[in-house]
Amino acid sequence: MKVAILALQGAFAEHQQMLQTLGVESVLIRNLSHWNNYLQEANAHGGKALIIPGGESTAILRILRDEELLHPIRQAILSGMPVFGTCAGLIMLDSEHLCTMDIRVKRNAYGRQLGSFFTEDEFQGIGRVPMTFIRAPYIEEVGDGVEVLSVVDGHIVAARQGNQLVTAFHPELNSDTRIHELFLNMI
Repeated sequence: MKVAILALQGAFAEHQQMLQTLGVESVLIRNLSHWNNYLQEANAHGGKALIIPGGESTAILRILRDEELLHPIRQAILSGMPVFGTCAGLIMLDSEHLCTMDIRVKRNAYGRQLGSFFTEDEFQGIGRVPMTFIRAPYIEEVGDGVEVLSVVDGHIVAARQGNQLVTAFHPELNSDTRIHELFLNMI
């Protein structure tokens, strides 16, 4: 299995390091050629999956369009490819961007950079996990079929719908591997 990581902007290197810690190969996706090569290789060897990291969602969306990746990635997700979105990656999967997950998101919900924080809280099926929030969103509303996995201070910060997993925080910035392991088990 080799997991694709969208490497247009943001915390992609940290996800790559987390996967390496777990003994999982990854490939960085920067353009349509990288994406097509990944899909071709994954089809031959099985096990396709994508991580959309945190960063700046407006920049990620613009680069996805410029690199002609928006529609191919959306189609792969809608066709069942497992995807894990963290922070801006969560925003990218919502009902206003890639439109693959039935969630409505509040961007920069905790304020600017000074509103960033760290906590530990419950994550369904895992227990207490470290959570690093950086200019983080939260999920304001979930639709049918969306399972809420974690709530912090009354706000939804993790959810799953089918093969889509999202967190408003950055699990890749801590040494706890359990959320990445949960994602890998979805593949």
